[in-house]
Amino acid sequence: MSEPDVSQAELRALIDKQAITEVVLRYSRAVDRGDEALLRACYHDDAVEDHGGSFLGPASDYIAAILPTLHSERLMTHTVTNILVDLEGPSRATCEAYYLSFARYPVAEPPFETLTLARAVDRMEKRDGVWRILRRNLRWEWNREQPIAETWARGGIGDPAILLHGGKKPNDVLYQG
Repeated sequence: MSEPDVSQAELRALIDKQAITEVVLRYSRAVDRGDEALLRACYHDDAVEDHGGSFLGPASDYIAAILPTLHSERLMTHTVTNILVDLEGPSRATCEAYYLSFARYPVAEPPFETLTLARAVDRMEKRDGVWRILRRNLRWEWNREQPIAETWARGGIGDPAILLHGGKKPNDVLYQG
């Protein structure tokens, strides 16, 4: 059985969908590692951020508003799942992605952790050969909070005193030679 021929249009679509997926993944890296430059590169200069009732306005203002959190030592992890990209011509697309995010609030009284599922529906646009977010519409799906209880599988993962942890830019292993 022979492989079907892949057209140039199909190949271009795969390349564009991969590029859009990487924008979504870089967004998560940027917020989790506190990488402001990388976060700004995910958006067009005229982009709009609709963060599901907590912010609506220019994406540049959204980034400015979250800078204290980005640069704090607060632990955040955004896991991206269920990415679906619908191309709408050569330079426009809609991307739907689910974000499962974990955050720890150690200075709250009492300290707690939160697990949240949200969904982003991004209007993407390709300008000068580069895909970026033109408008993000984030919607909250559910949230669960609990007291901090970090035991590293009750010691099964290893001695917590010697486990190596991720960090923010430039202290994370990603940014070190």
